[in-house]
Amino acid sequence: MTTRHLYLARHGAADAFGNLTDIGRRQAGLLGQRLAGLPVDVVWHSPLPRAAASAHELARHLQNAPVAEAAELTDHVPYVPQAAETPPSWVGFFDGYDDAEAASGHKLAEALVGRFAKSPDTTAAGTRRDTHEVLVTHAYPIAWLVRHALDAPPSRWLGLNSANTALTVIDYRTDLPPTLVMFNDMSHLPADLRWTGFPDGMRA
Repeated sequence: MTTRHLYLARHGAADAFGNLTDIGRRQAGLLGQRLAGLPVDVVWHSPLPRAAASAHELARHLQNAPVAEAAELTDHVPYVPQAAETPPSWVGFFDGYDDAEAASGHKLAEALVGRFAKSPDTTAAGTRRDTHEVLVTHAYPIAWLVRHALDAPPSRWLGLNSANTALTVIDYRTDLPPTLVMFNDMSHLPADLRWTGFPDGMRA
């Protein structure tokens, strides 16, 4: 049975301008060390600078894995819930999202799933083996892929946050539902580098 292994990670800590900080580089490097023993085929990243820089930093620890941009990984709101689906704490977040913006975000989310959330194409030559891909992206696309893997209602992406460079793994096997292997794992980070990217007070 052929498996597509997706290793999802939020970019490292960034400054107010969206550029990777020194802390973010350390986080990305430690994630790269964690992934170094895997046969990574490719590192995909969002077009945004903080994700691109994180991808190149972690790829330094991988053996000859190419690094490439994927537009589907950019930061976006994948689904704007209806009023009945929206928790009270999220109501203000969606103020100002018009129908066009909501439709654009959802279209991008569908493209993300269509490109990455599937098992390897075994009809093509040379693909009858497991594949291992690292996706360096943002909290919302990760939440959307986790929600999709669990076959949860669309609004359940809300609140599925990810720390900077935390690791989420999803496996896609031929003719089987997706398997969520882990979510938001920070064991490669020392205590002082964990939980960045979360609201203040959310620590464990």
